[in-house]
Amino acid sequence: MKKLGVLLLAMTLVFGPAMISMAAQSTGGIMDDSAITAHIKAKLAKDVRLGTLTGIEVNTTDGVVTLAGKVKSNDEKQAIEEIARSVDGVKDVKDALQVVS
Repeated sequence: MKKLGVLLLAMTLVFGPAMISMAAQSTGGIMDDSAITAHIKAKLAKDVRLGTLTGIEVNTTDGVVTLAGKVKSNDEKQAIEEIARSVDGVKDVKDALQVVS
């Protein structure tokens, strides 16, 4: 019984920090993604060229941003994509924006 307790304690000491580190990385990834999304939305809201962009969806997963919604022109579409790419932490941008006139 005593050996089992020692074995469990040893396993906790060896594997515990690794488990905590993995959990922190996962949580950090989620926080980073939400921060990226918030930063992009803030930059879009400030850009006077784009007007009101309430119909634009911004989602970030593992640093990859997906843009969706309807825009008025190709210029507007390009400006939104450029803003998304300019944010720190963005690895790639997937553009699913649709131009409607």
